[in-house]
Amino acid sequence: MNGPLSLPNLFTYFRLAAVPAVVACFFWGGAFSANDHNARWTALGIFTLAAITDYIDGWVARRFDKTTSLGGMLDPIADKLLVSACLLLLAADGTIAGWSLWAAIIILCREILVSGLREFLGNVRVKVPVSALAKWKTVAQLIALGFLLAGPAGDRVLPHNTDIGLTLLWLSALLTLYTGWDYMKAGVTTVVESDR
Repeated sequence: MNGPLSLPNLFTYFRLAAVPAVVACFFWGGAFSANDHNARWTALGIFTLAAITDYIDGWVARRFDKTTSLGGMLDPIADKLLVSACLLLLAADGTIAGWSLWAAIIILCREILVSGLREFLGNVRVKVPVSALAKWKTVAQLIALGFLLAGPAGDRVLPHNTDIGLTLLWLSALLTLYTGWDYMKAGVTTVVESDR
């Protein structure tokens, strides 16, 4: 089936549903309680399943020719919502604080910039393919967020868990800057050429 209920689209719907589910974990018991270790492990479990489906849905869509326009539209939206919601929650609870907030801001700004550029470039029929480095950026981001969602609960199992997550967050922020430049270059080049 290649319609709205194709398997890749179902995975994407799951990722969209995972966003409020992860947020709900941080409001465990009716109030914002980011130090509840059970809530953190539950949030990490939901997030991990969502991250795995991000890989699987793309693979299934390409391997079995199940790509759809709906999936093409919703897939990047689901990814950006999941990453953005997690970054905001982790900033609100203090897991991401101080200088590390800059890494989160870089990632959020790039996501907004790329969304706008993709819309503009789509309107003028210019495609910017996702590079291999951009895929590694996404992997680094998801792993960083996994460590940070575990946060203090993870620190009890793996010493310096949060520090590892913050280091990976900075790495993904640097990759974010570098890969975002490709989109900027394509956007600026297209604007300059169209204004001639």
